[in-house]
Amino acid sequence: MTEEAIESDWKADWRPVVDAVGQDFSDGETTWGADPVERGAIRRYLEPLEFDCALHTDREAAVRAGFDDVTMPYTGLMSWTLPPMWRPGETLFDSDDRNAQPVRSAINNQDMPIGPRTTGFFGTDIEVEFLRPVVAGERIGRRGRRLVSCAPKETAVGRGAFMTWESDIVTEPGEVVARIRIGTYAYVPKRATGDGEEGE
Repeated sequence: MTEEAIESDWKADWRPVVDAVGQDFSDGETTWGADPVERGAIRRYLEPLEFDCALHTDREAAVRAGFDDVTMPYTGLMSWTLPPMWRPGETLFDSDDRNAQPVRSAINNQDMPIGPRTTGFFGTDIEVEFLRPVVAGERIGRRGRRLVSCAPKETAVGRGAFMTWESDIVTEPGEVVARIRIGTYAYVPKRATGDGEEGE
């Protein structure tokens, strides 16, 4: 088989995913964050950043500004929308390999019903449109998992595809408080050879 044919063949495996652009893969479900937003967690989030803003630390100041309680820093959105990766009794990493991936993760593509199976995954970019601040006491989650784009590409780490996913960030009553787009790269890692070079 020629090099051109091999190149075309692996990209063809991604055609069902490319054709699915615009589809929502969530089946209408909302994935909730592991815990509600609470004041102690906000404090711990702010502490290493030394992020000093009264709206996040002083309930009275937040109420004077029109909020029911202290507000979650916008940059904490991902922290409070991710479900738990690990639960008691589970094993999250079952390999000590240098590039080992978790057995289960809320941010990989292991649940993709179409396209090639991949074992490597990382985020590439993120874009968020905030509609209002989230306050302590609220629980938020991601509703929808719309595939916005899919571009197969070989990189230095392997062969895969750059994809962009879009979701609404909602509260338990269903109010949309933000919209998020996350770029990812899902790929099959290149195998390392004995001489330190990457092999096919």
